Amino acid sequence: MTEQVRTYIVQALQAIKQRWFISLFLVGVILSVAIAACSSGNVDNAGKTSAASGGDVNLTFVSFSVTNAAYDRIIPKFVEKWQKEHNQKIVFKQSYDGSGSQTLNVIDGLEADVVHLSLALDINKLVQTGFIQPGWEKEAPNNAIVTQSVGAIATRQGNPKNIKTWADLTRDGVNVLTANPKTSGGARWNFLCLWGSVTKTGGNENQALDFTSKVYKNAPVLPKTARNATDLFFKEGQGDALLNYENEMILSATQSGGKFSYVVPDVNISIDNPVAIVDKNVEKHGTRQVAEEFIKFLYTPEVQREFAKIGFRSVDTTIVKEVESNLPKIKTLFKAQDLGGWDEIQKKFFDEGAIFDKIQAQKS
Repeated sequence: MTEQVRTYIVQALQAIKQRWFISLFLVGVILSVAIAACSSGNVDNAGKTSAASGGDVNLTFVSFSVTNAAYDRIIPKFVEKWQKEHNQKIVFKQSYDGSGSQTLNVIDGLEADVVHLSLALDINKLVQTGFIQPGWEKEAPNNAIVTQSVGAIATRQGNPKNIKTWADLTRDGVNVLTANPKTSGGARWNFLCLWGSVTKTGGNENQALDFTSKVYKNAPVLPKTARNATDLFFKEGQGDALLNYENEMILSATQSGGKFSYVVPDVNISIDNPVAIVDKNVEKHGTRQVAEEFIKFLYTPEVQREFAKIGFRSVDTTIVKEVESNLPKIKTLFKAQDLGGWDEIQKKFFDEGAIFDKIQAQKS
């Protein structure tokens, strides 16, 4: 055998040995990946524990202030239910504040999985900023409206100014407290109550503008949030009349032992509060399944009764019948859609230079 042949054979054997080693290495890598995939199949792409795993699930829930009392009872019920059915613990992170503020909080980085806000306009802002996908209204029953209320007027105990209707708010000497509709979702509802009380009972828009302007002339201070307005009225004794949700009046009456009066005008707006999954965040957290089940739970009779206990008007017809004798009847009830829907409402009334700004300019 020549030296050249011997060298060729040695090189060939080394190449075969090297290929064999590489093959064994690759087999080992593939097996390791497969085992890892099996053992961590309950971890999503972001590395978060998903609802399917045996570990705890963290769910961030964001809502407007007046729902807090109800969720103090609702959330423990859902945690218990999920634990029983899935053998898994859910840890809720909760946040309550004005609806408009909460919307900005989510946009600024509060990683909410589920939001229950005061008005659809705030949900739409989360759609426009990419946090919620369009079509959210169809992802839950009742067009995603989970609680309802109507507008009400709180007065001093015994109602010394004899305030019974929206029109009474225009009288001389009646000091009105309401939040600023540029910053408060609840205050937008208050504004629409006033405007619609004219246009939905035969009046025209010029009459509505005149009427609403007179009410705001009697409201020299416009706090940032509905909660601020409530504190000024109850804690600091300011104002003769406070505009707020009926459910807030009922809850406040319970907590204060009836130390004030309130009326619910029979021409009123249906204050519809929507709920939605924050798609961007549930995908990041791997919490869509839990979020969807939580929203379904909010529509059950058990939970709708909890909302009714703190004064909300239920979206469940069975619960409506159970509590209707405890709530004032509304003669003329209109909705935001009857005033053009929220996009049109925002543009017409609350954008820069729109009707509300013109009303405020007349005061100065």
